[in-house]
Amino acid sequence: MFVVDEYDVIVIGAGHAGVEAGLAAARIGCRTLLATLSMDNIALMPCNPSVGGPAKGHLVREVDALGGEMGVNADKTCIQFRMLNTGKGPAVQALRAQADKKLYQFTMKETCENTPNLDVKQLLIDELLVESGAVKGVVVETGEVYLAKAVILASGTYLRGRIIIGEHTYTGGPNGQRAAMKLTESLKRAGLRLMRFKTGTPARVDARTLDYDEMQEQPGDDEPESFSFMTDEPVRSHASCWLTYTNKETHKIILDNIDRAPMANGIIKGVGPRYCPSIESKLLRFPDKDRHQLFIEPEGVHTNEMYVQGMSTSLPIDVQLAFLHTIPGLRHCHVMRAGYAIEYDCLDPLQLKSTLESKDMKGFFSAGQSNGTSGYEEAAAQGLIAGINAAMLVKGEEPLVLSRSDGYIGVLIDDLVTKGTHEPYRMMTSRAEYRLLLRQDNADLRLTPYGRRVGLVTDARWERLLKKRAELKAAKDALDAIRLTPSGETNERLSSLGIAPLHSVLILGDLLKRDGVTYELLREGFDLPEISHEVASEIELLYRYDGYIKKQQEQVDRMQRLEGRLLPEAIDYSSITGLRDEAKEKLAEVRPRSVGQAGRISGVSPADVSVLLVWLESRGRK
Repeated sequence: MFVVDEYDVIVIGAGHAGVEAGLAAARIGCRTLLATLSMDNIALMPCNPSVGGPAKGHLVREVDALGGEMGVNADKTCIQFRMLNTGKGPAVQALRAQADKKLYQFTMKETCENTPNLDVKQLLIDELLVESGAVKGVVVETGEVYLAKAVILASGTYLRGRIIIGEHTYTGGPNGQRAAMKLTESLKRAGLRLMRFKTGTPARVDARTLDYDEMQEQPGDDEPESFSFMTDEPVRSHASCWLTYTNKETHKIILDNIDRAPMANGIIKGVGPRYCPSIESKLLRFPDKDRHQLFIEPEGVHTNEMYVQGMSTSLPIDVQLAFLHTIPGLRHCHVMRAGYAIEYDCLDPLQLKSTLESKDMKGFFSAGQSNGTSGYEEAAAQGLIAGINAAMLVKGEEPLVLSRSDGYIGVLIDDLVTKGTHEPYRMMTSRAEYRLLLRQDNADLRLTPYGRRVGLVTDARWERLLKKRAELKAAKDALDAIRLTPSGETNERLSSLGIAPLHSVLILGDLLKRDGVTYELLREGFDLPEISHEVASEIELLYRYDGYIKKQQEQVDRMQRLEGRLLPEAIDYSSITGLRDEAKEKLAEVRPRSVGQAGRISGVSPADVSVLLVWLESRGRK
């Protein structure tokens, strides 16, 4: 056994989970190895050329607030920014950006290569080294060994990857890369349970062959916001997307050839994503729909490739060409890359703790699609937490565990390790029960203190947060201190500002609940401190939704009492009288860290939770 080197942390894979994990561990101070199948595909975007969107944009802001890199990199390299759901409430509004794929990769690669404590190497990992229930390192395909105190699996869709186009299949990863064919068996030998999932991607078409007058232009925002709380320079928003639709002719071609679809003829064995289905799945699932929405998205400023968002497929090439040519705007398109499906192995996330460390193998962590999720943003969020906690393990410090009330990252990880997943998991705003508290605008206020504790937040980022907090406090104190009465003088002053008269006593801040009233408007007529536009928006939102926010905070406080009731790790649930058999089985499998988490396990009833509380009380008395 030829030992080449020894590290604190080794990260297997350099996709969106891997780069965040590697950067986090290195920045915290651990000597880290980032192993990638190809140096040319670090932070590769093998599917859609975008970052963010509903719930996903929240994740990007949270990664940034903790000191991660995705938001910073997106602001540097994306070509269109657009705030979605602006007609809805603040809880579901989210930023989405079109990425310049290659520029995103190159910039992230440059960041990784120039980060102290981080070595980036092109290696194919074949085997985990495990000894006495703890990970010790990895073995490379060429035989050399790298030792480590912690290993993070961030293999994406490369574990025994299989590409499927019609009847044609071959082993490989996305974009024609190699697959990791031997690591699966090593994971199984180590006692890990694996699942087989499937995802897919649509065709890429040549921009020069599209008929733009047949589609609706979708430009970016004129004054776009940024993902990172540290971005000062205006972000770029100079590219357009294009909206078009399928039609009955499109659907007829697909349905006439459905017997040739790998999902229908048995070639595909893995479970596909419910919330990002292939076009053939959409037609079978929604037979009453006459058309499906498609977005034609640029992949970058130095390429003619356009991504056909909403039309993932693994149908044969001749069928793909035929149905694409029925769509307005694409009738004369040339296909530069065909759509395809990919099957891959991933871990059952029920085997992981809330830290993303294995319950049974010390020092082994997993993040991203290797945990059964889909999406760049979900991967980055998990990678960041895995990198932080691997570093905390090495340093002998307390891990970082985010609760469901801390952020979308907490919801994501809790869903995975508590409920598991039987299909590629996608983050959605509806999964977050406290989403009015977990808005994208306040991610820094919620999470930057956690990033500071673990050592990821720089002094500059911390000073910026302290300044924002001070501005918020000064503005709120001023708004609460000014008490208005419905006098002639008061109403005359309000009238001069275009504000309707008062009929009862209230504080100045209550005026922000009225339509059209802004902080800047009130500052014109009253002695209020000058604050940034960002803080003014935050203040307006806090007063406008004050009652709802307080109500949700009360729910959090009630739940926190159960989250604070920690369960010992080594409990024999079979010996607890009063628990139902199903609950005993599920609790033994998940091994929840708290009574609150136990209550979210499928198969554990409120009555079972009451039994656990009684058991804890009696144990405490003993």
